[in-house]
Amino acid sequence: MKHRILIVSSANIDFVQRMARLPQQGETVLESASCKYVAGGKGSNSAVTFARLGADAVFCAKVGRDENGARLKRIYGEEGIDTRFVFQDAESPTGLASILVEEEDGANRIIVYPGANGTLSAENVEEAFTCYPDGVFVQLEIPDEAVFAAARFARENDIPLFVDAGPVRPGFSLENLGRAEILSPNETECAALTGIVPDSVENCLKAAIHLAGVTETKYVVIKLGSRGSFVYDGKYYHLVPGHKVQAVDTTAAGDVFTAALSYAYLQKGDILEAARFATYAAALSVTKEGAVPSVPTLQQVKDFAAEMRESGR
Repeated sequence: MKHRILIVSSANIDFVQRMARLPQQGETVLESASCKYVAGGKGSNSAVTFARLGADAVFCAKVGRDENGARLKRIYGEEGIDTRFVFQDAESPTGLASILVEEEDGANRIIVYPGANGTLSAENVEEAFTCYPDGVFVQLEIPDEAVFAAARFARENDIPLFVDAGPVRPGFSLENLGRAEILSPNETECAALTGIVPDSVENCLKAAIHLAGVTETKYVVIKLGSRGSFVYDGKYYHLVPGHKVQAVDTTAAGDVFTAALSYAYLQKGDILEAARFATYAAALSVTKEGAVPSVPTLQQVKDFAAEMRESGR
């Protein structure tokens, strides 16, 4: 079944800068590695993931009335994403993310300039709900009012809500989300939201219990990077292991994971099967450069999963 997913999130142009190492304070480094502008933003990455996996992806976001905004809308259209609710702001530029990627292990550091993302409103979100989605996917790279509006409309219409809990902002209140099907922070976000670093099974469980206690969420799924993920259903927990790959660029891996998790869960309703599928999708994404360019298709994930199982990785 092809589910319609409403993604309420951010849209950016990413300036990706690859380098051997980060420069020290006051140091100038001439680099031979590449730099380029690509489509990105947590919402873009997730919307493209849903579309490439086979969902009917509807994107609610805001871009500037500039060339970057026009370029993003063209890219979304080419991916088969419904862009009726990608709004334009006449006064703010399209969001920009500066992404520093170290060549050795693909680790990244990201600085985001929100631009038009900061003007996405509850009214914009309400209009987007006229697409009658089967699921709502939200991230925190947009104003609180847009996040909470998406949560409220999903609750009022009895639509499952999937929350990728990043990036965490000071003062953000998880309690205002209400009911959610899946809440998924990464390690850094988990520590910021709970005060607990998920560096052991015991701490993962403590953090998951805390998150489940402050929200009405059915499942807490903590993303643990190359270690995999921790799944908690309010009663039991499970560790889903990661896969050994040569990481080229970890940008967007978390976005790919949570979108793939939500997609697979809507398809079959099995949280562990969904987490395993998402782990394959995220692992495959880090083997390629860029955010949107690294997002795999459904067939690519299936082929990769078969390869990993055969090799025992």
